[in-house]
Amino acid sequence: MIRKKIIAANWKMHMTQAESAEFVRSLLLDIGDIREVDVVIIPPFTAIAKVTESLGKAQNIKVGAQNMHWERSGPFTGEISAALLRDLFVRYVVLGHSERRTLFGETNEIVNRKVRAAHEATLRPIVCVGETLEQRDADRVEEILSKQLRESLAGLDSKELQETVVAYEPVWAIGTGRNATPEQAQQAHAFIRKTLAEMSDQATADRMRIQYGGSVKPSNAKNLMSQPDIDGALVGGASLEARSFAEIIKAAKETV
Repeated sequence: MIRKKIIAANWKMHMTQAESAEFVRSLLLDIGDIREVDVVIIPPFTAIAKVTESLGKAQNIKVGAQNMHWERSGPFTGEISAALLRDLFVRYVVLGHSERRTLFGETNEIVNRKVRAAHEATLRPIVCVGETLEQRDADRVEEILSKQLRESLAGLDSKELQETVVAYEPVWAIGTGRNATPEQAQQAHAFIRKTLAEMSDQATADRMRIQYGGSVKPSNAKNLMSQPDIDGALVGGASLEARSFAEIIKAAKETV
């Protein structure tokens, strides 16, 4: 089973509209019309429209959002719905990122509501799972991943699962400069795929893309993505500079 690599830039709370436009201009010059890899830019809400405008006719790069509410509309001050994201030509949405889980108290049940709402609106969710350092040291990695996967993806059919991207992000490697070794990451990805097969079937699990996230940078991207179950990267800090992000995209292309 050949799964197309997917590289996503999660800008978090960075990038003005002007900075976003300059980033896209530089990135397009650097990567050209790469088609072997799916590329997603996930700006803050305020820059989504500017990124889409700056991409112009570049069909090889999609736009994502960093979060959304599960309701279609309503009195939810400060929230944004799937319909509002679709209106901005958003294709992907990150859900259950560890920062949302730890800083804003999002549970697996909340993530599941959002995932199902995303599918209803034909948005493709990038669903994040991952253990803390304390949980890893206590040898609870598989327990934590299994619970997050089974509860966050509950109720999805085979087609919806295949259109879902899972991002394995060990919490201890996000923004710390530490990253899982390729072997540690592969072990977790293989367990995730095994769990997905148990939740659905092997054919569905084999088609699902599982990204690695956590201090991904040009120097380690190729080694990580050369592992058999690692299908791309969700990139944080290294995605804030166009040249750095382009190098990660090119590293993914080299593993195709």
